Amino acid sequence: MSTPSRTPLIALDLWRAQRAGRPGLERRRRRRLDSLVAHARTASPFYRHLYRGLPNGEVTLGDLPPVAKPELMAAFDDWVTDARVTRADVEAFTADPARVGVPYRGGSFVCTSSGTTGHPGLFVHDRRAVAVYQAEVAVRCYLAWLGREQWLGLARHGVREAAVVGTGTHVAGAGWYERGRRGSRLAARTLQVFSVQQPLDDLVAALNQFQPTVLGGYPSALDQLADEHDAGRLRIRPVLAATAGESLESPVRSHIAAAFGAPVRDAYAASEGLYFGFDCAHEWVHLSSDWSILEPVDDAFRPTPPGQASHTTLLTNLANHLQPVIRYDLGDSVLARPDPCPCGNPLPAVRVAGRSDDAMHLRTASGREITVLPLAIGVAMEPTHHVRRAQIVQTGPSTIRLRLDPDPAFDAEAIWRDLVANVRAFLIAQDLGDVAVVRADEPPQLSGRGGKFRRVVVEAPRPPTPSPTSRNGGSSLG
Repeated sequence: MSTPSRTPLIALDLWRAQRAGRPGLERRRRRRLDSLVAHARTASPFYRHLYRGLPNGEVTLGDLPPVAKPELMAAFDDWVTDARVTRADVEAFTADPARVGVPYRGGSFVCTSSGTTGHPGLFVHDRRAVAVYQAEVAVRCYLAWLGREQWLGLARHGVREAAVVGTGTHVAGAGWYERGRRGSRLAARTLQVFSVQQPLDDLVAALNQFQPTVLGGYPSALDQLADEHDAGRLRIRPVLAATAGESLESPVRSHIAAAFGAPVRDAYAASEGLYFGFDCAHEWVHLSSDWSILEPVDDAFRPTPPGQASHTTLLTNLANHLQPVIRYDLGDSVLARPDPCPCGNPLPAVRVAGRSDDAMHLRTASGREITVLPLAIGVAMEPTHHVRRAQIVQTGPSTIRLRLDPDPAFDAEAIWRDLVANVRAFLIAQDLGDVAVVRADEPPQLSGRGGKFRRVVVEAPRPPTPSPTSRNGGSSLG
């Protein structure tokens, strides 16, 4: 099994694979898929049972049935390939916020996710997978994104990276950054994590003090920070803005770029595979197809032609043998580019729909409007245990409804009280303590946008702003 110390060797192979073009990428993908499937059939009771009717030896992707998060989580102890890794043990590990970013069982990376399906997930990435993700970020992210002007800027002003993400739980973004800080003295000095749950004034003050030269975070959070920069309150000059965790729309990209005077680049990431795609200057996301496979499919899991938006996408993570993710329903709609990308990158190119949660614009008792970004309040709900789905619906300027689908094996009233307490604590921290939290009679609902689940839905029109001096408040990543 590889360890993070092999990251430079994997990085070299990533570079060679790209230079070899599609034939070289395909050879690596085929070899790694065969190895992953063979290991899963041998070491994972779940996959051994699922693939029992398949012939031995080489199989094609089309031979393998798709899987979804609920069935994998229900069979967690049979899904993993190491009997020492149990759901109870991983849940105990992730219940402790002090362990965010701490290596699990000799070097694995653990993260949690609710995702676009709304079902909570626990993901354990082995040491080789960690090494692959580190190499991909180095080679296909920063080496590809930083041009001469950015390198000169970093040389003049130093490397200081700010990660504006959800904190306090084992979500992938914060966990990955904290792991990097714990594993390197240099990273501990040059990388700082900033919580999107804190009030916007505090976040702006902290960023002004840190003066990052690389600004990373969710697109909605960076878009809000761009407003603060335009208003003269945020005074930073990053040489690069890097986004992940939500769909990056072109107007948002343009706004961030104009405010900070820096290029904006986007990574495609998920808890199930961390980093597996990075965009180019033409705003197409290039997939690391030598280490992961994404299949755009329709609602019957049949291939969607290039140039047509898919209903969902099946992910196969070739890097992680501890918890095999093979033809996993990711829930994202993607559009595959039908022709070579003008940037010259031979990696497959897609456009990603991704998350579609709404930002809420809530009113304080004094009439001030505060924007609450969806990933921030989503992270605030994460510590509530035994929730299958929870959904927030804004129904008025100072009213939200909570829809809850609790695990029927546990006390629904206790789960409700815990969820409300976490949501109320978040709102109070944003000066929104007077916002009414109403329990909905109906369960969480799927969205009409392709049947996806959205954790935050706005049904009320945005109220008019009472004063041009009103401030946005609470701010909202593998």
